[in-house]
Amino acid sequence: MQSTAHLTVVPDSTGLPAPDRNDLTAADRPSLIGPLDTIQVDVFNVPDLSREMQVDASGRISMPLAGTIEARGKTAGELADAVEAALRGRYVRNPEVTVNIKSSVSQVVTIDGQVIEPGLYPVTNQMTLMRALASAKGLSEFAREDDVVILRTVNGRKMAGLYNIAAIRRGMYDDPAIYANDVVVVGDSPQRRLFRDFISLSPLLAAPLVAFLQ
Repeated sequence: MQSTAHLTVVPDSTGLPAPDRNDLTAADRPSLIGPLDTIQVDVFNVPDLSREMQVDASGRISMPLAGTIEARGKTAGELADAVEAALRGRYVRNPEVTVNIKSSVSQVVTIDGQVIEPGLYPVTNQMTLMRALASAKGLSEFAREDDVVILRTVNGRKMAGLYNIAAIRRGMYDDPAIYANDVVVVGDSPQRRLFRDFISLSPLLAAPLVAFLQ
């Protein structure tokens, strides 16, 4: 790894790693399903049980045959497993359930800098950088497409990834996933300036540049 006084670049990185559960729940806005989140529950081959619903204020959902189920603190997959278990006990043979978070008051990404509408935006389990920027109504007129930084905590350590929107649009590398508690900054920023000594060493058309912040 190459170092400066402020950051340690991760060589040959394909992008920021995903946070683990402790990272997602460490902040004051947990990344798991919470009260008043809106979710879509689909039961394969039982359309009458499939529905969009809001988690109640106590963190629970209620479904026909399944009854009342605790949703607070569960991932979408864990809640799907809980609904399957409840239905299996109510005469639904081999239930197959999927859960998707449609919108959330507990999972948000902060989008700042050169976007039309900076602010906090809900994170779904399909959120990517390009979709997050679209939520903020896109880049402002003079935004720097090659100066997009994602800040994230991974295994308790603060990391930054420098991405190039034009390169993503051209398919040079994947549109990265966005997670709860991420911060996306478009344009000049203190984190972006930390990368300047490394830009020539790691062309952004080849891959994003990722570093640990110190």
